[in-house]
Amino acid sequence: MTKRLSREQKREKAVKDLINQMFVIAGYEVTYDDIKDRKDDWYAQWTMTVEQGDEFKKWGKKYLMKELRMYAKAAELEMQWFNLQWGLKYSNWEDYHKLNENTNS
Repeated sequence: MTKRLSREQKREKAVKDLINQMFVIAGYEVTYDDIKDRKDDWYAQWTMTVEQGDEFKKWGKKYLMKELRMYAKAAELEMQWFNLQWGLKYSNWEDYHKLNENTNS
């Protein structure tokens, strides 16, 4: 019988899974193991679109609700913190916001 993971081990696993899925959604063949020991700004060396970022946040919210049994609002906040700490740079941030400004005018 396998030993159950502690709360801290579950959180560590979640970070690894989230980083791996972020790279998958962004279209890169990079994993947590590739970046785990890097001390540079690795998160700025790859990019994703705003749309990919939204897809990732949606996926991450569902993942956190299931795996860490978080409430929806807590999972959304956790994904915002994750994105601040480890999120990839957006490649189309300015274009996306210009487009939205024009549609809201």
